Amino acid sequence: MELEGLGTFLRTRRARVAPVEAGLPNYGTARRVPGLRREELAQLAGVSVGYYTRLEQGQANTASEQVLDALSRVLRLDEAETAHLHNLAKKPPARLVRSRPERPHARVLALLSSLQETTPAVVLGRRGDVLAWNRAGHAMLAGHYDFDAPDDPRRRPSVPRMYFLDPLSRDLYRNWEENARIHVAYLRLTAGRHPTDAQLAELIGELAMHSREFATYWATGDVADCTVGRMLLEHPTVGPLDVDYQVWLQPDSPGHRLEVYTPSDAASADALQLLAHYRTT
Repeated sequence: MELEGLGTFLRTRRARVAPVEAGLPNYGTARRVPGLRREELAQLAGVSVGYYTRLEQGQANTASEQVLDALSRVLRLDEAETAHLHNLAKKPPARLVRSRPERPHARVLALLSSLQETTPAVVLGRRGDVLAWNRAGHAMLAGHYDFDAPDDPRRRPSVPRMYFLDPLSRDLYRNWEENARIHVAYLRLTAGRHPTDAQLAELIGELAMHSREFATYWATGDVADCTVGRMLLEHPTVGPLDVDYQVWLQPDSPGHRLEVYTPSDAASADALQLLAHYRTT
């Protein structure tokens, strides 16, 4: 599967902006397509209609930062979407490249091992593969997987696959749809950052083929970073859990993320204590 191009992203974002939001007059007539027309966006961004059309059709070789920033302003893009726009506007890669298996850095593994037994945490690779987890993270999120699975690149759990293709993992989340949309939006941001990643392209293609929900969310064109959030779980052992997650980026291995989960209330803290006790007995 080809990763997303600049033209596709521009079209989905253009369709999202109502003319009145862009300061255009509303004459009360029905429009055949939602959002801005090409000529309207071009005029508001200060570029010719022909040049903008070539951008959407993938026929323009380059776009300056000034033009991209102008398009971002008119399309009302946020910080993550603007970064994605700039990534997509770079010279397209000649071919996809298959990279070596990812390895977690020793420093992040040391940090992971220093966390308390009741503090779940996982180390994620750029495509959402679990590179490492502590006992608490494994017990909370994926107790039906072997604890040692992340040590073998051929057996590593994939968080995107768990969300969309694993019924047991899906049943764990009470706010599944909210988090699933975030995962898809973050995968799109990652795809813009790594346009030559063959394994990432294969992952997106697999999910789009086998999950109707993924294909639907991917078609929205949404882009988002994923640094903090909330997970509402229905754990098969300890029952309801309400946890916050926060992501620590790893300067020694860009693209790797240490995701740490903390209880949002006293009941969830007690449940994590119980889960840690249950796991060690």
